[in-house]
Amino acid sequence: MSLQARKIRLIMQLRRSGVTDTSVLGAIERLPREAFLPPAFHDQAWEDKALPIGEGQTISRPLVVAQMTQALELTDRQKVLEIGTGSGYQAAVLSRLCRRVYTVERHRPLLREAEARFAALRLHNITTRHGDGMRGWREQAPFDRIIVTAAAQREIPEPLTNQLAVGGIMILPMEGRGRAQSVWRVRRTESGLEREELWPTRFVPLLPNAVPEAFSPAGAPA
Repeated sequence: MSLQARKIRLIMQLRRSGVTDTSVLGAIERLPREAFLPPAFHDQAWEDKALPIGEGQTISRPLVVAQMTQALELTDRQKVLEIGTGSGYQAAVLSRLCRRVYTVERHRPLLREAEARFAALRLHNITTRHGDGMRGWREQAPFDRIIVTAAAQREIPEPLTNQLAVGGIMILPMEGRGRAQSVWRVRRTESGLEREELWPTRFVPLLPNAVPEAFSPAGAPA
């Protein structure tokens, strides 16, 4: 099967699974997912599956990336914070749909690889940082949107809610009873936070104090 045929098959799968935002589908179709994977997995890049990227981490299934991106309700004027850069794939999708992406990763080797991919693809509206995602990125707050790609343990990290603009949306996996996880949408209003449970999921845990408190900035300046 040709590369184009595999792309079309995946996009049709995403549509059947409820991803209807054409801008999200277009961003996924145009972005070379194989560029975010080790060479051994290039032949599986357009399959709807999670794949290993090193450091015990994975690149999420395209369906998960598409669903979480769609749930953010993005516009091209928004500033987005991503917690958990990983391979850089989710940040790259976001970069096609918003004004600027700020992304934080605790694994320095993964971050360096992601930065190289952003440069190669000329994704100049992504700014990166090595640091503890639980603390967010206070210097650049508030953010119109926040997306977390690791599961919080029962409570939304307060530093992240504090950095979400009024009217903003946060999408994050969160652990509930019995260690089951769900993706939640959190909206910040004038009077507080509104929470909405969306669908069950499985992510690696969001770990506190993963790196020293002092951030190590990387990437382009804001």
